Amino acid sequence: MKLKTHKGAAKRFKITARGKILRAQSSRRHLLSSKNAKRRRQLGKAARVDETDVARVKANLPFG
Repeated sequence: MKLKTHKGAAKRFKITARGKILRAQSSRRHLLSSKNAKRRRQLGKAARVDETDVARVKANLPFG
């Protein structure tokens, strides 16, 4: 069977040169006035995908 990239996953995750998987953080869409500036700034940065989820993400991104 032909391998295909899951396009939904491709838009959400990025694989680094060393094989780590990055994701966006949640809580950055609305209700931002109640969060302080430092927290809003930190939420803009990418976060690592947990080790328990790495295999699932890599299965959806076979050419990453």
